Amino acid sequence: MILIGGIVAGIIVGFVLGFFYFKLIHKKNIEEAYGTREKIIEEARREAANIRKQGEIQAKDYWFKERRKFEKETYEIRKELDREKKKLEEKENQLEKKNEALSRKERDLKNFEMELKERERVLKAKEERLNELLEEEARRLEEVARLTREEAKQELLRSLEQQARYEAAQLIYRIREEAKEKAEKEAREIVVQAIQRVATPLVQENTITVVPIPSDDLKGRIIGREGRNIRAFESATGVEVIIDDTPEAVILSSFDPIRREKAKLALEKLIQDGRIHPARIEEVVQKVEEEFEDHLKVIGEEAMVELGLGGFHVELLRLVGKMKFRTSYGQNLLQHSKEVAYIAGIMAGELGLSVELARRAGLLHDIGKTADESYEGPHALVGAQIAKKFGENDLIVNAIASHHGEEDAKSPIAVLVQAADAISGARPGARRESIEAYIKRIEKLEEIAAGYTGVEKAYALQAGREIRIIVEADKVSDTDAFNLAKQIAQKIEEEIDFPGQIKVTVIRETRAVEYAR
Repeated sequence: MILIGGIVAGIIVGFVLGFFYFKLIHKKNIEEAYGTREKIIEEARREAANIRKQGEIQAKDYWFKERRKFEKETYEIRKELDREKKKLEEKENQLEKKNEALSRKERDLKNFEMELKERERVLKAKEERLNELLEEEARRLEEVARLTREEAKQELLRSLEQQARYEAAQLIYRIREEAKEKAEKEAREIVVQAIQRVATPLVQENTITVVPIPSDDLKGRIIGREGRNIRAFESATGVEVIIDDTPEAVILSSFDPIRREKAKLALEKLIQDGRIHPARIEEVVQKVEEEFEDHLKVIGEEAMVELGLGGFHVELLRLVGKMKFRTSYGQNLLQHSKEVAYIAGIMAGELGLSVELARRAGLLHDIGKTADESYEGPHALVGAQIAKKFGENDLIVNAIASHHGEEDAKSPIAVLVQAADAISGARPGARRESIEAYIKRIEKLEEIAAGYTGVEKAYALQAGREIRIIVEADKVSDTDAFNLAKQIAQKIEEEIDFPGQIKVTVIRETRAVEYAR
């Protein structure tokens, strides 16, 4: 029992000692683990501090680089703005000089008016002198011819009045021609100066095209580094590019609508492609130039098919396509020409004439308005030259040349084109003038002309753009006809508001009739 108790006690003591030993070992391991953990944490902290320090250094370097880059770009932009400012100042100085020149010309015109008044005063003095001579001549006639004073006076009056009227008319005509020659030159310069001063707000609507862009970020790419891209684009297209605060839009400005359309197509292609740099810009603009000629031909072919026509020369199709980008008195030229073609064709069908020829002449009647600067003269005659050059027959050529009266109409088709053009231009809404105002203007024109002595008949033609006046030959002389045309034109200017100009034509005809028996 003692042995067993000793064994049990030894086991218990061994177990207790083992328990404390293992506890001591575990505690030591825990302490070693804590020490390792602290070392790892400390190393991690040191490494994190190093990484953060390096990150701060790199961030500062990047910030300094970007700041230098921004300052450089800002400096370049400021230089560009200074250059633009100088250009604007130079333009303002030029405008000031032009204004001064305009003022001088206005003074010259006033001096010229005073000179005309002086000539009129001299003429009046001559008339008074004629009256004195009349008295003297009357006394002589009475003595020589043994006529009564009243009879001699009447005879002399008739003689001198006719002579005085003739001389006065000749003098007035000469003065008017001299004044017209000088005034036309002065007026052209004055009009140019006036246009330069007021043109911008009036033509802005018809000289800009807005191109939408996906985002405002593209504006910087369109401008390019130091403005290289925008300068290359403007040089290639001949169109000014305006990039302002307008959201998601770029503005193209030019007086030429065809150039604006080409520039718009090129810019849209560049935006879609995404590659915007000078070489790519030149390539795209060149491609658009080539494709645009085909585009004009397609427009011409569509108009030809719409009207049921065929057999046009390729160059004529291109000119018809250009009509889409031209206007006349607020009307789109292509729409106006197709309308004239339809109207002329309807009237030709009613009269049993060729509908195809009438439509063909109607479509081409304003083709001269799309001609380049190598052609000179009225657009009707220019259009006739072009049509003849590209194989149109003489009937079509004459219809084009005569639609404004520059040539005589040689066929019913030409007369129908004249009428259809007048209807299209004068119908309500075509040129922003109501039918009531149009009728009143026509009636007023004829009323003004008919109010003068010696006028037999007056006709308003070409939708009120011309008035022809037939006078009685025994009451109005050739010299009086010039004065009458001038007086009627002045009265029309004073009493009627009208766009463009009105041609006043006075016709005096003398017929000598005799019979042989």
